[in-house]
Amino acid sequence: MPVSAASPAAVSFDLTGRTALVTGANTGLGQAIALALGGAGARLVLVGRSPMDETVAALDALGAGHHVIRADLAETSGLDAIVAEAEGWSGGLDILVNNAGIIRRADALDFTEADWDAVIDVNLKSAFFLAQAAGRRMVPRGRGKIINIASLLSFQGGIRIASYTAAKSGLAGLTRLLACEWAGRGVNVNAIAPGYFETNNTDALRADPDRNAAILARIPAGRWGDPGDLGGAAVFLASSASDYVHGIVLPVDGGWLAR
Repeated sequence: MPVSAASPAAVSFDLTGRTALVTGANTGLGQAIALALGGAGARLVLVGRSPMDETVAALDALGAGHHVIRADLAETSGLDAIVAEAEGWSGGLDILVNNAGIIRRADALDFTEADWDAVIDVNLKSAFFLAQAAGRRMVPRGRGKIINIASLLSFQGGIRIASYTAAKSGLAGLTRLLACEWAGRGVNVNAIAPGYFETNNTDALRADPDRNAAILARIPAGRWGDPGDLGGAAVFLASSASDYVHGIVLPVDGGWLAR
């Protein structure tokens, strides 16, 4: 059988000419994803509350174009304006990565409403409305890639992180819902579920000798993830290589869920 243009032999991971908006790109996983996309040729719109100097310097070294938008993603009324600014800068948004997230830790018996709302607003509500704002532009064009950053807590319960678990479980569900609505209209919506990575969010776990040892014992790869380990999955889901991939939550976890 002859190889068609849509066959695996013809796919491309090249993102040259495409624009990607990445939230929470100042450090950690978001920074690593932004650098991976930039290394594949994309222009980057970096969104978050904190300075992005380190990420910008690394993108400069790659020769990747970039634009920074300082914004508090808990304020959902401004999300459409963020997407509009990204489009105004680049002429069109091709890729959205919903990575920004926060975490609050407390026993379920003591968890406060304020900590619940803070996490849900950033990790789930803003992700949906950014996807909606991007989708309103991508769907009419018949193309676009949306990547949500989920978690192992999209599959498991965890402990002492009630709102984070709820948000990440909800994000997995929204990924599937948006894929069902938009797959036939040319927009791919998928998610990546990172395992235990060396980031600011896991400082407390890695500093606890007992928890650190227990986590490492469960990971078949035998180590915590490095943020750069997410780059390949992000480029795949952002590129034409994943054009027939819709609604998946892809674990990048060193084998944690296989244990």
